[in-house]
Parts: sequence; C-alpha cells; structure tokens
Amino acid sequence: MTHGENITRQTLMASMADTANGFSHSRNEKVELSDLAQRVASAASDKRFSPVLLAGLVRATEIFVILLTASLSYVLYLQSEDVSGTLYLAAVTSGTVLATLGMRLVDIHSVQSFRAFAPSIARLIAAWIATFAILAAAAFVLKLGDAYSRGWVLIWFACGLVGLVAVRVALVPIVRHISAHHGLDRRAVIVGGGERGANLLDALEQSGDTDIEICGVFDDRSDERSPTQIAGYPKLGTVSELVEFCRQAAIDVLIVTLPLTAEKRVLQILKKLWVLPVDIRLSAHTNQLRFRPRSYSYVGQVPMLDVFDKPLADWDAFVKATFDRVVAALVLVLASPVMIAVAAAVKLESKGPVFFKQKRYGFNNELIEVYKFRSMYTDKADANASRLVTKDDPRVTRVGRFIRKTSLDELPQLFNVLRGELSLVGPRPHALQAKAAERLYDDVVDGYFARHKVKPGISGWAQINGWRGETDTQEKIQRRVEHDLYYIENWSIWFDIYILAMTPISLMDTRSAY
Repeated sequence: MTHGENITRQTLMASMADTANGFSHSRNEKVELSDLAQRVASAASDKRFSPVLLAGLVRATEIFVILLTASLSYVLYLQSEDVSGTLYLAAVTSGTVLATLGMRLVDIHSVQSFRAFAPSIARLIAAWIATFAILAAAAFVLKLGDAYSRGWVLIWFACGLVGLVAVRVALVPIVRHISAHHGLDRRAVIVGGGERGANLLDALEQSGDTDIEICGVFDDRSDERSPTQIAGYPKLGTVSELVEFCRQAAIDVLIVTLPLTAEKRVLQILKKLWVLPVDIRLSAHTNQLRFRPRSYSYVGQVPMLDVFDKPLADWDAFVKATFDRVVAALVLVLASPVMIAVAAAVKLESKGPVFFKQKRYGFNNELIEVYKFRSMYTDKADANASRLVTKDDPRVTRVGRFIRKTSLDELPQLFNVLRGELSLVGPRPHALQAKAAERLYDDVVDGYFARHKVKPGISGWAQINGWRGETDTQEKIQRRVEHDLYYIENWSIWFDIYILAMTPISLMDTRSAY
C-alpha cells in the first residue's frame, strides 16, 4: 500500500472507531415495519448453519481419514515387519500436514465447493497426488527411500484417496439437507439504493455463487434517486426501520453502498447500525480510491472494506456456548445443596414462590425471562425494576438481604445458561424499566444497546471491577457500559475463565450490593 493509501485508510477507520466510541444511543422504541418488510423478516427469522463450522468439521473429518488409513495400512501390512516406527510416524505426520495445506490451497472447503461436487473432487485428487509426490521427493533427497515399504505407501495412498472421496460423496446429501432446512448462505441487506445500490447488486449477480442471500434494500431516500425496486430487489424501508428488521430477522451482514467520500453520511448510518450483532461492510467496487487487494474482504468478486465484525461468530460462538453449558451443568450439581438450602429459607420466611421471574433484554434485544431466588415480599415485588433496590429497602426480606449481598439469588440463572438465553460471562441483563438518576439506561448512555451484541451473563467484566449493585447515578451505568463494551471487543475464552475465577473474590465486596 502506498503512503497516500495508508493515510486515507487509517483516517477513515480512525473516524469510524472514534465515532463508535461516541455514537448516539438508539432508543428502544418500537418501529413499525411495512407489511412486506414484516413478511420478509418473519421468513428470515430462523438461524443459519455456520459455513465456517461446517468447513471445520469437514477438515477434521478429512484429517481423521488420513490418519486412520495410514494407521490401518501400517497395522495390516507391516504388523510383523521390523521397521522404524519413528520414521513412519514422521511420514504420516508430514503427509497429513501437507495434504491439509494442499486442500486449503486448492480451496475445497467453501460453500461453493461443497455444492460443486465434480470440480472439488478433481482438486482434492490433485492435492492428494501432490502430497505423495512431495513425500517421495523428500525421501529421495534424504536418501530414505529404502526405509519405507512401497506396499504401505501404495495402500495408504489408495485407501486415503478412497476415504477422502467417500467423505465428499457423503457430504452431498448433508449439504442439501442443511441448505433445505437451515441454510448455508449468509443473509445480507443492502444499505443504500439508487444507482450505486443497483450497480452493487448487478456486480454480485455477475459474481455467480457468492454465499450470500440478499433479503432486500433499505434506504432513507424516497424520491426518484431510490425507487421501490432496485435491480429486482424490493426496498423494504428506511435505515431506522432496518434496526428493527435486524432485531426480528437473522441477518448476517449489512453492505453499505455509500462512497468513501460521503464520510458524514456513512458515519450517520453507522451510528444507527453499530449496535446490531452483524458484520458491517462498506462496498468498495465503484470507489475511485483503490487500496491493495489484501486490504479488502470479498463477497464473490466484489471488494468490501470491513467496518464492524459480529463479536462472537462461528467457532468462537460454538466454543463459548459449549463452555457455558458444560460449566453451568457442573456448577448446578456442585451447588445443588446450597440452592436447596436457599430455597427452603426463602419459603420459610415469607409466603410466595421460591423463584422470581423477570423480563429482561437479552441478545439482540430479545426479551427473556431471567430466574432468581425471590428476595422481596411477594406483594412488594417489582417485576419491571422501575424502582431500584436501595440500602435497607423495606421490600427486601431478611433472607433476601443475605442472598442479594452474596449473589446467591443469581444461582437459578444457571438454568437460563443451559437454555441458551444467558452466558456465564457477559454484560448483565438489565430489567426493562431500569433507571439511573430517574432516567432509563438507554437515555443516559450513548450506544447502550451495543451491550446486546452478545448474550448477557451471570457475571461480567464490570462486576469484577466493582461496578455491581445499585446504579443510582449516571456515572455508574456509564462505567458499566464502558466495561461491557471492552469485554465484547476483547473476548476470548481465557478472558471468560479469568472473570469466572475473579468473581468469588469480587463478591467479597458487598458495599454496593443491596
């Protein structure tokens, strides 16, 4: 990249980053969608199967087949022979690595290749032959040809090839089933209509199989510059309506068609869209300002500039969800005696149910019911949390004060984790009418709903840094949100483990827990 290109790109991304830190908040007001947009959103509400996960599973299966066929060939053909196991292990390891790299180079793990059976088989065979050609050349150069059995090599080559082809054959009905019932293509929305939107849609059509499904176009303009049909796709509404649309539909990527020169307008749009848990791309196919190819990501052959990425996707989401459920189940078993004791104490002290259910905002602003041990008198419970709990609050029972200070009232939320509604670690789910200084949280904090780009959690980065308990001032909720956004941008499984390890220590500070 030239010096001028580098400055331009850095300036643009810095502007977006600065804006992201100070975006105006998006009020959680209900926006009415048009009948057409509502129908499209309903039809696109089911979650898609991640093509990245599928590709990873296919790669793992192929590696297993390579190792299995090599091992079986060794056991069946060389079981009684006096050979060096170390040399054969080195050959198998090298062959597995080379084959894996070769199949990656010939690009046979994309959605397009899974569907194009014959071409992918041809590339797979080429990669497998190249692997053994390299192994043979290495053995010749290192003068190790006599150290290996030619029969073993031929059996491994033949069996491995048959096994790899069999995997691809078995993949055909699997991909068809997933495509029919879950879908593998990413759902996309074009932001911005008119001529630029039409040009982008035409370019995507000409790219052939792009692994995305266009759901429609959203544009604020309503005059002749943005008609109701753009390149055959319907205009579903305005950018403000797009936020509500993405709350209802399972959208994966938003593609903004505005040029880089319209920086002010681009940033205005991003102010509304950055709170959504989607990938946001800026179309660059007609920009006169060009960067080097490696600066772009691509949808088909169309270059894109990456603006925002979905925080948790594909393997990250899978790892976090698996970790959450496994640990939650383990903790439930270990904590069951404590939970039984708390339930008995709650029931004995006051009339009413043991558990308290409260509506809260979850991932992508979805409403979920969060479970807690009841800590208030039944007739004084505040389901919407319109009034914060304060020190010596008369609504709280004696048992309630204890379990709130020790956070034992939160233990039933482990059931929410098992149901997939909460994570062990994440931004705390706030009640619908929660307020700071008599103002709703989203009125107080810019970009408040960006917290909902990931599932809320039982514990979080804000909580272990002292920002738990009462939020009676604007500063307290502001600091909570700052910590939540830091967690979202810097997530890793090790970060989660650290937060969980520090949670018991943070619970010792009960000064702000009422």
